[in-house]
Amino acid sequence: MVFLLSVLAVAEAKPAYRAELVFPLHPQHNHAPGIVECPNGDLLVSWYRGSGERRADDVAVYGARLTSGARRWSEPFVMADRPGFPDCNTCMMVDRRGRLWLFWPTILANTWESCLTNYRVSTRYSGPGPPQWAHQDVILLKPDDFSAEASRLLDQFLDQLGRELTEEEAAEVESIRQRLSSKLFQRLGWQPRCKPIVLPTGRILLPLYTDTFSISIMAVSDDDGRTWYASKPLIGFGNIQPTVLRRNDGTLVAYMRENGPRDRVRIATSTDDGITWGPVGVTDLPNPGSGLDGLRLANGHWVLVYNDTARGRNSLAISLSDDEGRTWKWTRYLEKHPSGSYHYPAVIQARDGTIHVVYSYFVSGGKSMKHVAINEAWIKAGDSP
Repeated sequence: MVFLLSVLAVAEAKPAYRAELVFPLHPQHNHAPGIVECPNGDLLVSWYRGSGERRADDVAVYGARLTSGARRWSEPFVMADRPGFPDCNTCMMVDRRGRLWLFWPTILANTWESCLTNYRVSTRYSGPGPPQWAHQDVILLKPDDFSAEASRLLDQFLDQLGRELTEEEAAEVESIRQRLSSKLFQRLGWQPRCKPIVLPTGRILLPLYTDTFSISIMAVSDDDGRTWYASKPLIGFGNIQPTVLRRNDGTLVAYMRENGPRDRVRIATSTDDGITWGPVGVTDLPNPGSGLDGLRLANGHWVLVYNDTARGRNSLAISLSDDEGRTWKWTRYLEKHPSGSYHYPAVIQARDGTIHVVYSYFVSGGKSMKHVAINEAWIKAGDSP
């Protein structure tokens, strides 16, 4: 009851906004954050840093801490590093037992298709500095053979495209066809981007995607993360990096980045707690081929953070829905500039009701993570685009 009252007080308050860089602008590539609130009220942010992305073997996972009540983030610290291999996209969660989980892919052969997803678990992460990790493993998935369904949907997509493929597109389609029947490519290359969701049953869904086929899947655990298995894939040829929200009736809604020609946020739903998914559709929300993230707030409202353009990442919006994503009545900009890139957001709600967003912040002087703390009133005070 105390938590609910505090959330309602924040929601009904005057518009509130605070923002700062997690660390000063940095010359290296800093990208793809995750964020959690610790039980003591600290915020932890993760991201990857190095001289590039998948092709740069010095890339490691970093983190920083904002101590409860503080205004400045700690100095960055290493959270995970496999020397000689790139460690990339990060996401985190605190599970129902209070354990911190960090997920990230290690890139084996400098291609996204060659990645394996790792996780680390910590029970001691509320003190200063990096978490003390108690366990680490790799998530190996063995999906049921999806080649026949994927081939059918690929043919359907090409029929509906209404134009001839470019030479580059034709080569990509041929590569997909050759790889679809390969057990190796069906099982390798799945990587995280958005945070897991824990269902009322305790089931954990970790959203994953593969650039091998530009499709998504859920890693599923029914035993608090001891073992993982694969859902049926979400096949839309372009739908990657899902974020999953749950409606009151139990329906799960996955919003996904578009990695193809549609320039719109992709969508799919599940009515069996994430094991199978309906057809991958297209929303009215624009997407320039950039990551997004969503969240169900404590009062049942939904927020979605995304680049609200068909081209470029210089505009980052947060939209609010009071009807579980059927409409997005309020939108406000976190960033809107003629230059720069503001993208790959991660969003959570703290126990006091504050909405925290962290995202990659690229400007001419360097790169950082930016943290923004807002409330619903701030979003509602904005203008819809």
